[in-house]
Amino acid sequence: MALQRLQKIFAERGVASRRKVEDLIREGRITVNGQVAQLGAKADPERDDIRLDGRPLPPPPPKRYLLLYKPRGVITSLHDPRGRPTVRDLLRGVKERVFPVGRLDWDSEGLLLLTNDGELAAKMTHPRYQVPRRYLVKVKGTLREGELQRLRQGGIPLEDGPSPPMEVRKLKELKEGCWLGVTLREGRNRVLRRTLAALGHPVRRLRRVAFGPLRLGGLRPGQYRPLTPREVKELKRWIRALS
Repeated sequence: MALQRLQKIFAERGVASRRKVEDLIREGRITVNGQVAQLGAKADPERDDIRLDGRPLPPPPPKRYLLLYKPRGVITSLHDPRGRPTVRDLLRGVKERVFPVGRLDWDSEGLLLLTNDGELAAKMTHPRYQVPRRYLVKVKGTLREGELQRLRQGGIPLEDGPSPPMEVRKLKELKEGCWLGVTLREGRNRVLRRTLAALGHPVRRLRRVAFGPLRLGGLRPGQYRPLTPREVKELKRWIRALS
C-alpha cells in the first residue's frame, strides 16, 4: 500500500478526526516503528508498526456504503460549529464513521453517498474521472433554445472560470418557470446554480437524482439505506472502468 499521512490512517480506522490526530501527534502520543511521529509524517498501515499510547492501530472497520436523500436545510457535513442540522444527524443507528462523497448545498436536496471507503470516494470526486451527476432543476422563467445551447456548450463566464459543458433538456413548462434535466461532470461549488443565474434564470429548486451508476429511487427526504451487495459490486466495477 502507498504511504499515507497519519491523519488519514487514523481517521479511516475510526480512531479520531484528522484534526484530533494532529493534536495527538503534537502531544507525542503516536509512534511509527518505535519512533515518535512528527506532523506531516507518512506510513504504510499494512507494513509499519503504528501505535497510539503504545497500543497498536486497530484493524480497519468494515466498509459501509449508504445512500441518503439529503433534505433541504441540512448541511453536508458531520459537524457544524453553528449548530445547524447535518447529515450525521440523519444517520441514526450507524456506528461506523462515514463521510459524504462530494457535497450538496444547504438549499439543495437529493442523492448523497456516504462511506468510509476513502479510495472509492477519491475516485468518485476527482475531476479526472468526470463522474456524471444528474439533477432535476426548477428555474425562474423559461429557457429559449439558444440558452439551452449555451449551457450545452459551456463557456458562460463565472467568477472562477467558464461554466462546464452540460447535458440539459427542458422537461416541463410552468406558469412562472420550468423544470430542467441536467447532467454535470464537474463538482465545482454551486456551479449549476451560478451558471443558471448568469443566464437570468435563478434556481428555485435543485434535486440530485443520480451520481454515477447510483439512483435516488424511492427514498424520501431524510431517509437512507445501505447499498445492496450487487450495487456495491456494480459501483466498484463502474469505477474501475473509469480508471
